[in-house]
Amino acid sequence: MHKFLYIILFFITSLNVNAEMIKPDPSISSKDVISIQLKALQVNNSPFEDAGIEQTWEFAHPNNRAYTGPLTNFIVMMNSPSYSMMIDHLEHKIIFVEENENDSYYFVELLDNKGNKYGFQWTISKVLNDDEYKDCWMTIGVSRPMLLSNST
Repeated sequence: MHKFLYIILFFITSLNVNAEMIKPDPSISSKDVISIQLKALQVNNSPFEDAGIEQTWEFAHPNNRAYTGPLTNFIVMMNSPSYSMMIDHLEHKIIFVEENENDSYYFVELLDNKGNKYGFQWTISKVLNDDEYKDCWMTIGVSRPMLLSNST
């Protein structure tokens, strides 16, 4: 009986830990920001509906948030045909392009859950004029998808 109780407590504790969002921090590299976002989108509805999109939003640069609007708008945008291939994708590859003091540029190759391969230009910028996110790398922009190959 005690063993069963420990298993239940472990499971409940694990759910709470997994439900916590990773928050921007100056110690997180620009490449790790993209990795956090893509890994979350890969399992979008775990541990709750649109958790991956919400995690991605956590690392949206304040200037990007001003452009896209609140989280509810961001969820709609991510479910649109322009970005929906990111949700529950099978694999991704992050390719470094260039970095300077305040901006990082990457190319992301992504294989969606239908077997199509897309490319994205991903721009990460350091937040300079915001007390909450000062010196944090955050996503300032992601290009529309470029179809690299399709499954048919």
